[in-house]
Amino acid sequence: MIVVDRIAKAFGTHVVLEDFSLTVDKGEVVCIIGPSGSGKSTALRCINGLESYDRGTITIDGARVDRADPSIHALRSETGMVFQRFNLFPHRTAIENVMEGPVYVKRVPRAEARERAVALLEKVGLAQKIDAYPDKLSGGQQQRVAIARALAMQPKVMLFDEPTSALDPELVGEVLKVMLTLAREGMTMIVVTHEIGFAAEVANRVLFLDHGRILEQGPPEAILKNPQHERTRDFLQRVLRPAA
Repeated sequence: MIVVDRIAKAFGTHVVLEDFSLTVDKGEVVCIIGPSGSGKSTALRCINGLESYDRGTITIDGARVDRADPSIHALRSETGMVFQRFNLFPHRTAIENVMEGPVYVKRVPRAEARERAVALLEKVGLAQKIDAYPDKLSGGQQQRVAIARALAMQPKVMLFDEPTSALDPELVGEVLKVMLTLAREGMTMIVVTHEIGFAAEVANRVLFLDHGRILEQGPPEAILKNPQHERTRDFLQRVLRPAA
């Protein structure tokens, strides 16, 4: 479904990604872990065509991702992306936020878009909040609306860029529960996350990224419990260290 072949990306003299390669099969869940500044978010933005890349190729379901090509708009509509921040339209209700893409991008009739939006908000546990504005929703609820909004476009793949990092700890679980449901339903997903427990439970494969390079990858039980690279071991020790 997704093939990333030796892409490179630099901002000026700062190299963010170097020979980054990744293949994701249909229905596979891949979690990317690593320290801040390692290139995780940039990798996702390149895959979704939100960021250009300097070298290499990316394809999604056989279509090349090229930010400069007019076809990128159609490709983005088939690639759901959920960001750290919720980015909801503040002047639109939850259901209006979910309906926006299908109505204005895919030209879905409003009645059909509304029916789909109601079903998706029910799916993410927000059936009672469809007419609420974002400022009346908690961070976890807003992020679940953002997931429903991405799903409303009926994407082939879903990309998650640390979707719980902006949430209070007690709200993280409600978002991860929705993502777990998507994974079990067979959605193809790439998830950048610091939630190691989530990666252990959901991922088919875990990648450890550092300074723009994949240092190791494999099944979660191998990478998270028995990492071979010293840098991976050091990172996991710091992330999993109990709070004092």
